[in-house]
Amino acid sequence: VLVPTTLLAQQHFENFKDRFANWPVRVEVISRFKTAKEQKLILADVKNGKIDLLIGTHKLLSNKIEYADLGLLVIDEEHRFGVRQKEKVKALRADIDILTLTATPIPRTLNMAMNGMRDLSIIATPPAKRLAVKTFVRQYDENIVKEAIMREIMRGGQVYFLHNNVDSIDKTVEALAELIPEARIVAAHGQMAERELESVMADFYHQRFNVLVCTTIIETGIDIPSANTIIMDRADNLGLAQLHQLRGRVGRSHHQAYAYLLTPHPKRISSDAKKRLEAIASLEVLGAGFTLATHDLEIRGAGELLGDEQSGQITSVGFALYMDMLDQAVKSIKQGKSVSLEEALKNQTEIELRVPALLPDDYIHDVNMRLSLYKRIASCQSEEQLRELQVELIDRFGLLPDNAKNLIRQTELKLLAEPLGIKRLEIGPAGGYISFGDDNQVDVGYLIRLIQQQPRVYSMDGPSKLKFAIKSPDAKDRVKLAEAMLVEFAKNKIAGVKR
Repeated sequence: VLVPTTLLAQQHFENFKDRFANWPVRVEVISRFKTAKEQKLILADVKNGKIDLLIGTHKLLSNKIEYADLGLLVIDEEHRFGVRQKEKVKALRADIDILTLTATPIPRTLNMAMNGMRDLSIIATPPAKRLAVKTFVRQYDENIVKEAIMREIMRGGQVYFLHNNVDSIDKTVEALAELIPEARIVAAHGQMAERELESVMADFYHQRFNVLVCTTIIETGIDIPSANTIIMDRADNLGLAQLHQLRGRVGRSHHQAYAYLLTPHPKRISSDAKKRLEAIASLEVLGAGFTLATHDLEIRGAGELLGDEQSGQITSVGFALYMDMLDQAVKSIKQGKSVSLEEALKNQTEIELRVPALLPDDYIHDVNMRLSLYKRIASCQSEEQLRELQVELIDRFGLLPDNAKNLIRQTELKLLAEPLGIKRLEIGPAGGYISFGDDNQVDVGYLIRLIQQQPRVYSMDGPSKLKFAIKSPDAKDRVKLAEAMLVEFAKNKIAGVKR
């Protein structure tokens, strides 16, 4: 079990030890709370296969540890580990099973899960009587800090004051003590000695202090029900996953909790930081971690699937196109086919009837709404989905104009043509052509008979293009002609072939 902090490792160790007390399972923990001699004995037992469950921090990734038969890796708080660290663990064994747990998956992991390369399971049910944390984004003001701390102290609670800079944390403690003399303040950070840090956290847990000035060391593994207010200084420097995890340190009982995200002047905040703060402030509901992670995916990009970058510039090709290409690539690999960028782009079926097919701006005035509906129409996978969308359009905007009807009809024809392996269907007033893909399902014998029976109407232009000279002056005639031809091709497709 790989965890990000020593405190969390110790907590897991105690929990697992109690859970497996009546089982023949040996549980051990590797952390800085263990002496060098104890760690050496544990590593020797790991090598000899005498330990069934090993819990630890980044030390588990050390080259010094030799595993007898490693079968399962559990990564808790996955967003705290870099891609290189996780890839290093995979390199230990080729057939290792990996279970990652996190409230906010990193963009690379989330993208892989959404595209079917990794299984995804969501637990969205909150504990009983749990309330959502009220979140406020404010410019730093001593009055806000004093009011927030005093309100929590007066109701008998405790406060986290996050100051993520060890060099100036003592000055912050002094400033808070001067601002709020009534508060009992203590500091905690990762550079403290093991026993001192353990003692401070124990004192805070037993409410000997009511304000803890700390770094992001409290991000994971801290469960103090009486702490129901957190104040984050320079929240603009924190990542979206960090903000969500830190906010989750409060509100762990039935009391209403508050999170104050303090920032410098708006002009000193970067555009990405503003997006992160807007996202965290807008999602206060319980179980919002997955939604926040999708915001992070949009802000940072999806990263490399096979490389070591966990964020990237997905906007260079467009998110929708990238996801479509990736989905096609995953399907091809699962079917045992080779895939290339050119193939992913060529597999799109095109229908051209030489008639205006669009959503007019006098029908749907908002540009963003039109773009969204174009995407939804193009993404329909069945006639039923298309019909439901058509009903929705009529319900929201009124009866469809002719141009919108043409767009729906062209999409229906595309759904008929795609399973047949047709790359392009074009029809004009005097005729048109059908271009077949390499893996089309149309029976060659049927095409030969068609040409032999009506040589003046049908002819081949190269090995994969069927030309036809059939007049269809208006849009309705062309739709009927295209539909009739596609239905006949479907009836005469190669038997037993599935696309």
